[in-house]
This record gives sequence, C-alpha cells and structure tokens, in this order.
Amino acid sequence: MSTSGRGLHGRVLETLGPAITAGEYPPGSVLRTDELAQRFDVSRSVMREAVRVLESMHLLESRRRVGVTVRPKAEWNVYDPQVIRWRLAGADRPQQLRSLTVLRSAIEPVAAGLAAKNATAEQCAQLTECALGMVANSKGHRLEGYLFHDIAFHRVVLNASGNEMFAHLGDLVAEVLTGRTHHEVMFEDPDPAAVTLHVRLAEAIRAGDAGHAEELTREIAVGALHELDILAP
Repeated sequence: MSTSGRGLHGRVLETLGPAITAGEYPPGSVLRTDELAQRFDVSRSVMREAVRVLESMHLLESRRRVGVTVRPKAEWNVYDPQVIRWRLAGADRPQQLRSLTVLRSAIEPVAAGLAAKNATAEQCAQLTECALGMVANSKGHRLEGYLFHDIAFHRVVLNASGNEMFAHLGDLVAEVLTGRTHHEVMFEDPDPAAVTLHVRLAEAIRAGDAGHAEELTREIAVGALHELDILAP
C-alpha cells in the first residue's frame, strides 16, 4: 500500500523510509523514537505507528533494552512495492532496476506462456485494448499515458496466467515501470520495437500460442535490459 494519504505518519515514512534505504542510517543504527518525534514534529504515537510500518517491511527491528535498530539490507522485504519505490529513488537506482528487470525476465515469460493457455476472452480483449493504448501513446512524448496502458497490460498477463503467485507480482512490476518513467530511465518516446512486441504478444496469447508468447516476452525483457545499459549504466 502506498504511504500517500496516511496523514502524519505517512509524512514521516516518506522521509525516513528513503533515508534508511539510501543508507543514511547504516545497518545496526539505533533510532530513538523520542528524538525522531521531535525532529518530525509529531507525537510519539504517530512515530510509533511509522516505526511499526517500517518493521513490517523488515527495515527496522525493535530490541528490548536496545531500541529500534536498522536491519541489514539482506533482511529487507525487497518485494514490498514501497521499498522498491524508495530504492528506485536512491543512488542505487541502476542496480535496483537491473535486479528487478532480471527478475521479470525470469518470471514473465512463464506467465505469458500460461496466459496463452488460460486467458479468458475478456482478458484477451483487455490485452488488445492495452496494447492499442500503448501504440496510441507511443509518440509525442506521452509517457504517462503509455505507462498507464503498459502497467495494465502486464497486470493482465500476470493475472491471466492463472497462477496466484504470479498475479501478486503485479504491484512489483507496476513499481518498476513507474520508476523507469518517473526517473527518466526511458527514451522520450518508447522504443517502437518494444511497442510492436506488446501488440504481437497480445495476439500470441489470444491465439493460444504459449511458445511464441514466452519468446516475445523474453524479447521484451532483453530490450528493457538494453535500455538500462544505455540510460542507467
């Protein structure tokens, strides 16, 4: 869940979370909630709520007689969409984008193959609609419109796979695509080849061609990695 709209503790999270993921508070650092409450000009109860959220992400840990400590990066919930968003906003953005894109390249081709076998007529129609929306927004520096349809397209593929584990990765993929766009790790207009691949993928899934769907999705992933080589080396 996004921290936007959470009020005071949401404001604390939007500052403290990125600071932790950026390494401003190294692992093992002890955070004093009273001091943080004063710094952010909030009550101790608001600060405790913010700490609880960060604990749920495995960024922090409360230890008796020690206090609240920053956990090692290896223990963070790196699949949490909010953690992904914060890390993409930090200095290790290129590495984070690459890790997430490699993860997608391992998962989404399989999901696309399953979607070719399991997608409903309605899901096939949604894929076609999303692909056409990507085409319509692929020129004229309309990246926000393109992003909207791109996210929707990949959500449908994951859902159409029929595998609930894949379906729950929709938010992760959305954060990756959003991060690439908002942090300008995209060309001003999307790569025409990538746009065409999405159209062909929608057609392959509608035709029930699992092998071709997997192949096209791998091509999309390779193209995304190539863009990172250029824009976020």
